[in-house]
Amino acid sequence: MKAALVIMAAGLGSRYGGNKQVDGVGPNGEILMEYSIYDAIRAGFTKVVFIIKPEMHEMMQRLCGSRLEKMTTHDGEMVEVCYVYQDFSSVPAFYQIPAERTKPFGTAHAVLCARDCVNEPFCVINADDYYGVDAYRAIYEELCRLPQSGKATMVGYELRNTVSINGTVSRGVCRVEDGSLLGIRETLKIQLFADGSIADVADGAHNELAPDTVVSMNFWGFMPTIFTELECYFRDFLHHIADGDIKAECLLPNMVGELVKKGELEVSVLHSADRWFGMTYHEDRMNVANELKHLHVNGTYPVSLRD
Repeated sequence: MKAALVIMAAGLGSRYGGNKQVDGVGPNGEILMEYSIYDAIRAGFTKVVFIIKPEMHEMMQRLCGSRLEKMTTHDGEMVEVCYVYQDFSSVPAFYQIPAERTKPFGTAHAVLCARDCVNEPFCVINADDYYGVDAYRAIYEELCRLPQSGKATMVGYELRNTVSINGTVSRGVCRVEDGSLLGIRETLKIQLFADGSIADVADGAHNELAPDTVVSMNFWGFMPTIFTELECYFRDFLHHIADGDIKAECLLPNMVGELVKKGELEVSVLHSADRWFGMTYHEDRMNVANELKHLHVNGTYPVSLRD
């Protein structure tokens, strides 16, 4: 089955202190999305779509696009590669963009920007996260089973394995029952404390969260029919942005949560045998580099992903 890997790489990475999407953290200078691409293709994916800022195109092609164009799928065909831009050109004409706004409109808008080049089942990921080999196998197999509309899937991770000792993180906190998503709440300020406890500390509160709480790391699987819902959700979001709000984001977990709540979408929650890790803060870099080095040494990956 043909399936696309859609990589969201247009974010600014403000808390990281640099462009973490292209930080060479592997033992041979590999960037994190190279591992995602490698794992996705060996799981069965046949297309890779980069969602980037326009000024990133040349850099992205040089870092991994050119090599990717020479790779083959399970069927021996060349991997298809597409680049799409997340910028203000895709914003409907009715919305007047504030002059002070510089950031993109969030993950739901990012995926919507890929609409014209995604006509097959697809998986959405963050560029700066490592999801694990097993996760791609599981989501590809689930995409093969999904009907054309009304259902989606996601890979969930335990909260304890996704927090950072270096500062707060944002996570989609999920309610899951019998393998199905019942609800999701985007929680923007989750903190890990020295005693191992985890809490939502937004607005000065301290609401403890169970370490085994399932969270979304933006690892979603959709049918292309989801683009109709995305367009409606994004237009509604723009209609309701408060005047002068230059930081509001249209978030994919929130859209999925609303559709689930209304009974318009069923989402299966998959569990991966692998650990997630990523770089929210620059201080996380050394741990990620060590994790990747170990995966090369134990044979999960070849000596270099670039040979």
